[in-house]
Amino acid sequence: MKKIFSLLTLLFLLSFAIAQKYPSSYTDGKYVTVNGARLWVVLVGHGDPLIIIPGGPGGSHIGYRSFDSLAKDNEIVYFDAFGRGKSDTAKDVKEYTLARDIDDIEGLRKALGFEKWNVLGHSYGGVVAQGYALKYPAHVGHLILANTFHSYIMWQANDDNSNHEIKMNYPEVWDSLMIIREKGAVSSDPAHQELYSKVPYGFLYAYNPNNFISRGGKPYPNSFNSKLYYQMVGKDGDFIVGNDIGNFDYRKQLKNLKMPVLIYGGRYDRVAIPRMMEKFKEYCPQAKFVMFEKSGHNPQVEEPEKLFPLIESFLH
Repeated sequence: MKKIFSLLTLLFLLSFAIAQKYPSSYTDGKYVTVNGARLWVVLVGHGDPLIIIPGGPGGSHIGYRSFDSLAKDNEIVYFDAFGRGKSDTAKDVKEYTLARDIDDIEGLRKALGFEKWNVLGHSYGGVVAQGYALKYPAHVGHLILANTFHSYIMWQANDDNSNHEIKMNYPEVWDSLMIIREKGAVSSDPAHQELYSKVPYGFLYAYNPNNFISRGGKPYPNSFNSKLYYQMVGKDGDFIVGNDIGNFDYRKQLKNLKMPVLIYGGRYDRVAIPRMMEKFKEYCPQAKFVMFEKSGHNPQVEEPEKLFPLIESFLH
């Protein structure tokens, strides 16, 4: 259950802590045309390419610049997918699909001239990464799935758990939600989104909410596309998943992945919940699985000193 304010909070936390020696997400990228749309790409570092697929759906790359920590031995490929950030947006929201996001990754690989690359997908980005690895396995060196979802069943569990937590801990928000829902409001309605925004990001997504206090800074264009989000999760997607997110299911296929796979989650993640994350051990038994004990949905923020050496070791 991704809300507009949540990604913005992460954006402000991370985007301005980047050392000046790294390329700027605002000015130092380039446009690459993929499937008829211009996608904004920023390349950082040297070594084997590692593409970072952002979450959402609807999120831009800006909140992931802490992965610059890997740039010494890897060429990090940051990008804004179609409809996000500085990339082109659709004239019709029906153009936003999981299938297109998957195929755009392959189109981007070809456009950048990589024969093979390592793939890291976080949250919704992990849904794209799984689909890509299953469809284009020959072009994936290593696959990293971060705080992600294996099926619509897991995404629905995310909804159910998040709403239970809100009901129990923010009853005043929950009661207000129930009043407007009784009148027919759904997740995509502005009034519904406004009430959800009253729940602090750190409550659902963090081990330590203080790690996600907004620090201000220069806004990034279209950092979260809520129209895209509700097109893909369904008009009431924060309660009942629908559309593309209500239909994907990789559980039977994950055991067939041949490339090295790393899967990690956070013990305090109330979105990609540990109970469902643990199921990856059953569906993808060949993978290395790690649970970060002092993280929520973003170990790259809360336990970077453990995460980045783990990724380096896995890749090299």
